[in-house]
Amino acid sequence: MLGGLGAPELIVIALIALLLFGAGRIADIGKGLGQGIKNFKQGLREASELDDDSKDAKAEKKAEKSEKAKKKEEATEEA
Repeated sequence: MLGGLGAPELIVIALIALLLFGAGRIADIGKGLGQGIKNFKQGLREASELDDDSKDAKAEKKAEKSEKAKKKEEATEEA
């Protein structure tokens, strides 16, 4: 298989990375990557919550407007 990455190739890449960066630096890179993923997920969660809140606020405004319109109709029908 041309260009495939199997276990031996991944082991060689890991050893080269270990030689270039050292064990401590690789641990720091892993920690930073983990924190980045955590922050990304938290940002997605917060964006979703904000989107839900804005949808709720729009629905409330729409309900208020229709309620006011109904009251106006009732007032004009009574007059």
